[in-house]
Amino acid sequence: MTHARGGRPAILSEENSEKREELIGLLKKSYWMELETVMNYIANSVNPDGVRAREIAESLEQDIQEELAHAQQFAARIKELYDIVPGSMEFTPEQKYLQPPEQQTDITAIIKGVIEAETGAIEQYSKIIEFCDGVDWVTQDMVIAIMRDEEGHRRLFEGFLREYEVEGRI
Repeated sequence: MTHARGGRPAILSEENSEKREELIGLLKKSYWMELETVMNYIANSVNPDGVRAREIAESLEQDIQEELAHAQQFAARIKELYDIVPGSMEFTPEQKYLQPPEQQTDITAIIKGVIEAETGAIEQYSKIIEFCDGVDWVTQDMVIAIMRDEEGHRRLFEGFLREYEVEGRI
């Protein structure tokens, strides 16, 4: 039997099989969120037109690599917890707010979509961090690091939004 500090059963113990299954569900949701974000960031980094669009597109291009790395981390942890990383047939899209705008010059719609996506990720990762407390420090530590990246992304796009608000573009 494997125990965490304080004598509590660790996440891989038989005693925690139900918690492990619940955690795997949370990790799979996070995996899909990251992959969907990658898809939408690709679209939103290619489609925009206009003088100011380039800076937003370049920022999204950088974020794509980080988001993809996050998905890979979630996949690896799912495997480490003795489950199977799902394939595309299990994917259900959810990010309506991050769909490319009809007007390719509507940069504020992209900025707001990114802020909403990052906020959703932060909320999801907060759930995982709390769930893992005292049971799975490995996952908790990984998700804390990922959440820090997401907070940085959100902060950057909040700055873009403030700039657009000051200039009266909203």
